[in-house]
Amino acid sequence: MEPIQLISDHFIEEKCNFKELIEKLRTGFSTPDIKVPMRHHHDYPNPLENKDSTLLLMPAFQAGKDLGVKIVTVSPNNGKYDLPSIQGTYIYLDGHKGNIKAILDAKSLTGKRTAATSALASSYLSRKDASSILMIGTGALAINLIQAHSSVRPIKEVYVWGRTIEKAQLVCDAFKNTSLTCKPVSTIEKVISQVDIISTATLSPVPLVFGKWLKAGQHLDLVGAYKKDMREADDEAVLKSTLFLDTYQGGLKESGDILIPLTNGIISKETIKADLFELCGNRKQGRTSDTEITYFKSVGHALEDLVAAGYFYEKYNLKTQENA
Repeated sequence: MEPIQLISDHFIEEKCNFKELIEKLRTGFSTPDIKVPMRHHHDYPNPLENKDSTLLLMPAFQAGKDLGVKIVTVSPNNGKYDLPSIQGTYIYLDGHKGNIKAILDAKSLTGKRTAATSALASSYLSRKDASSILMIGTGALAINLIQAHSSVRPIKEVYVWGRTIEKAQLVCDAFKNTSLTCKPVSTIEKVISQVDIISTATLSPVPLVFGKWLKAGQHLDLVGAYKKDMREADDEAVLKSTLFLDTYQGGLKESGDILIPLTNGIISKETIKADLFELCGNRKQGRTSDTEITYFKSVGHALEDLVAAGYFYEKYNLKTQENA
């Protein structure tokens, strides 16, 4: 039996090419034989924090080829312990024989595939000339999202907002030696109407993006608010936009950004124009005009993990062969 490969966060960070990964995901979302059961989502009490934590189990398989499952915990208060709020492991298996091919640290895998999925959506939904982005949130996803969006659009100006200006500055520092101009901002309202793309990756339980601030032609990329009672954009933002999801399976059930306005009758299921399966399969169209406001809600999907695990496994094997 072949040895189980242990693929570290360091390897994933070093070897990720967002353009390549985005195209792998585009192919994945247009491949009908990748099957994804509904993910297990279990909120459980965390008495020492007086706040629930979450366990996520995300399986996916392509018959006879690949099989994988991600085990993730989300602990919202981990910042005070200098730990990431999202932690996990990905187990990548042979879909024919069932043996484990690799174990990947899920932190970077999740960050890369989530950012690449947002950029994949952006390739259909943002204006092709989009040159500026506001990043709301300063967690592990922030740098990845900026990099991924910049790989599909000619981004030149980046603004970053966080709970503290110091954290926003740390994100900007990561782009000091790049072609991007990155500035921390103290308020969202100050710059939100000036940018082409707004990307949010926070654990906020209440909206941070308000429809009254949005302007024609913008693209809104909502990545945080992973629970039913959390949201990053208000009802007016929903009503002013054309709505898209990564998948109907998760998007209609798991995130407050869609579920709350759906439950309150602000929108209906028919309001959602398309998901990534339909966009990547060329069954439905994305942006239709330069004045349309597009709204993409990502909750994460196990197909993304399976595709990304396969991508990094191939790269790891290639490196191993080169060093042999």
